[in-house]
Amino acid sequence: MTYRLDPDIQAYVDACKAFAPVDDSTTARRDAFLRACRACTPAAATGWTTTDIHLDGTALRLYKPAGEAPQGGWPTLLYLHGGGWDLGNLDTHDWFAHALGRRVSVAIVAVEYRLAPEHRYPAPLQDCLAAWHGLRAGRIDPALSRDRLMVAGDSAGGTLAAGLCMALRRDGQPQPLGQLLVYPVLTARDHLPSMTEHAEAPLLTVAGLQRSLAGYVPQQRDRLDPCAMPLEAEDFSGLAPAFIAVAGVDPLRDHGVAYGEALRGAGVEAEVAVVEGLVHSGLRGFGVVRVERLWDRLGEMAWRYLA
Repeated sequence: MTYRLDPDIQAYVDACKAFAPVDDSTTARRDAFLRACRACTPAAATGWTTTDIHLDGTALRLYKPAGEAPQGGWPTLLYLHGGGWDLGNLDTHDWFAHALGRRVSVAIVAVEYRLAPEHRYPAPLQDCLAAWHGLRAGRIDPALSRDRLMVAGDSAGGTLAAGLCMALRRDGQPQPLGQLLVYPVLTARDHLPSMTEHAEAPLLTVAGLQRSLAGYVPQQRDRLDPCAMPLEAEDFSGLAPAFIAVAGVDPLRDHGVAYGEALRGAGVEAEVAVVEGLVHSGLRGFGVVRVERLWDRLGEMAWRYLA
């Protein structure tokens, strides 16, 4: 299928293709992903500091705004990166913190969770939960709030962010103040219309998605676990309020739409923004008007949840 994308989005897609891996090995794919992400990473917001931390063996990166922390500590967003569960680390996703930091003064803690296929579900989610509990316990930095906390993630990181909320509910733990999900994977099934309509979409095909799922959740029982694939839940009540942004040209479009409907049906505040014409991974398309507007909205929602 040939897609007729708007020129600014097509230019972004073409720029991404310049970072194709040299072969299909996991090592080559990880290296290419790092190069692509670094190439689009904007400068850090003025005055922000970045500190790498290890918490019980998990690497974290703390981004703190300039100035003194407010009373009670900095409101904090736990960020879980995308990359199909098998790509990405702390160095690939500085762009998220730098872009959000230009819009809202909240601390950001990024998690370098273990990657598939070496570490399959639930290992990545366990690392994210450990970081969350570390925030709650005040173990990461004394300048961070223990209560004004939320979670965010894009793509596979959106899956982990929603899964974290499911796991906290399962364990009888308090929910985050909000969850920001950007084009998340929320089911391993292919029944939603966008999975057919955009099966060959630029930058994410259904075949590529299935490959990532095979590495992360190879077992059928895990694919039915709501903490791994949140749309498989039978009950969506009691979860954190959600802002879910999806790309219009993406097989995952209807994942986020369906999740928003499920949350609202259970009485949970949820808003879904469909960014028409955007492709998967488009959050890195800095300078594109619709992308910058989405960033503005993400900053607005982060502050709404944390303020």
